[in-house]
Amino acid sequence: LAAADPRVLALAAQVTESREQDIPLLLLKLKGILGSASLGCEESKKIKQDIYDYDLTQYCMLVLRQDHSRLRGGWATAAQLAEILSHCCVGLEVKEDPEEFCKKFLPSAVDNLLFLGRRLQARFIRAIKDEEKQDFLHWFQTVTDAICWLFGGRIQLAACVLQNDHFLQLLITDDVETAIIVMSVLHNILNVNSSVLLQVDEETLHSVLDELVYKLSSTTNPVIGNAATKLLLLVAKFCKQLVKLLTSRYKGLNGLLSKQWTGKGFDRDLGQLLDLLYLEQSNGKGEMQRQYQAACVIQAMWRGFQTRKRLKKLPQAVTTLQRSFRAKREQELQHVKKQKEDEALKLQMQLQRQRAMRLFHERQLVLLEIIHASQVNKYMEEMEGKSALTIQRFWRGYRARRNFYQQRQSLKEYKAAVVIQRAACKFLEKRRRRRPLSPWKDPKGLTDEQRLALQQKVDDYIKLHPASQMSEEMSKELHMQAQEKLAQFLLRSRLDQRAAQRRETLLAQVNTDVELLMNAPGLAETTEKDLDVFMSRSIPVATKARQSHNTMLKYTRWPWWKKLGDEFVEDDVILDDALNAELGTLFIGGRK
Repeated sequence: LAAADPRVLALAAQVTESREQDIPLLLLKLKGILGSASLGCEESKKIKQDIYDYDLTQYCMLVLRQDHSRLRGGWATAAQLAEILSHCCVGLEVKEDPEEFCKKFLPSAVDNLLFLGRRLQARFIRAIKDEEKQDFLHWFQTVTDAICWLFGGRIQLAACVLQNDHFLQLLITDDVETAIIVMSVLHNILNVNSSVLLQVDEETLHSVLDELVYKLSSTTNPVIGNAATKLLLLVAKFCKQLVKLLTSRYKGLNGLLSKQWTGKGFDRDLGQLLDLLYLEQSNGKGEMQRQYQAACVIQAMWRGFQTRKRLKKLPQAVTTLQRSFRAKREQELQHVKKQKEDEALKLQMQLQRQRAMRLFHERQLVLLEIIHASQVNKYMEEMEGKSALTIQRFWRGYRARRNFYQQRQSLKEYKAAVVIQRAACKFLEKRRRRRPLSPWKDPKGLTDEQRLALQQKVDDYIKLHPASQMSEEMSKELHMQAQEKLAQFLLRSRLDQRAAQRRETLLAQVNTDVELLMNAPGLAETTEKDLDVFMSRSIPVATKARQSHNTMLKYTRWPWWKKLGDEFVEDDVILDDALNAELGTLFIGGRK
């Protein structure tokens, strides 16, 4: 075996002995080591093999998961490490355990690169200064280029990138610049592996196509429209099976493309896409139309025969036939119209649901940034509790409705049985009233022998089971003991109740004092009003009561769409979770 590269050995030793925050800067030396050899030569492959054997590639992959805003070098170092990682993986031929490298290491590297891209995209969107936005955009472009280089050298990773949740999150964005970069990555994926959309699962395929169609329907930016149109055209050209999916899943796509994007500067690609969609629709409609016409001919011939046969016997049947024919034709027209309306409504509801989901996630991220770090766990617990209650409420309603529909037939049978039984009882009662009363017959009594035998059995049972006897003094003593134990229990319960009330009062007082101390200003900013707050307990209690009252008034003025989850809550009741999330906790009268 050839000796390892001394530069790789020295760097591995430095990484092992260095602190964690210094490792990213040390790993940047790999760029010079990789650049010293020409791409594709044996020396380059040997260097990449040494880097992988000494776990430097694993170090690069793990470092991408860290928060580089707190490390030396910042996000620029992370972008360079992403580029180094992709170059180390492309052209590397692992000899020992290649299955682990292909099935575990490479997917993990793709996941970490996409995770880093999501972080850079989020910071680019939140950045305010132009210079900072340009830096984050440049680093984001570097990371996406590294991802493209990686699946360009490893074609099997194209499907892995497309199925990754981080890639779908990168694609679902309203930012124009990052959206164009992510769509260019998708364009490269389709160029590298044209059949990748047929290899992924149906949910991923629908998510990607839904997002592309949503971008065409929700924006008027020609750059976004051009990129989305080219991607759909590429999908339609490479995957003929997906053209039928586009025409069947998105009924109004042709009209949307022709009305909204004609004359925007990419009419050539738009025309090709429309031609493919119209051709698929015409082929499908032509076959269906031929079958429909054949069925109509067969039905017409049979109906004509039946009609002529009936007309010979019943001349009056002409009017009935005409009426039924017109009614059926009207019914078919109504059915077709309703089907079209349902499909359009379904598409509209799907787009609205995706838009609402996106706004909900963005609102959650903004709230998490606004809320103080110490209140994040409390806020997440409250949101999880509300979500669980909503899910439980809808599930119980769905289960009750399902059980009701399943038991509807049994309820009908039960009601029918009740009606039949009631009628039968009435019939028997009437029949009983019509019968003459029979003369009175004395009950048959016991004979002397039976009476003696029964008395003997009673005496034998009393002898076998004698009753326990207790004297009057023992009964009084037992009664006094029971009274004493009852009095002790009542006294102990009163004392425990008073102690519990005192503990709750002290706990409420401590919580109030802690909250006052946390919200108190510094000693240099203290005023006489702040001293009054600590000297008098009525001022904070009154302030909290005023805030609670204002919150209750604000809740009653909420619009209807904020109360959709509270349909079964009375108007004068406000949820405690909503008040606690808005104002914290109010202590009144020593209770929380």
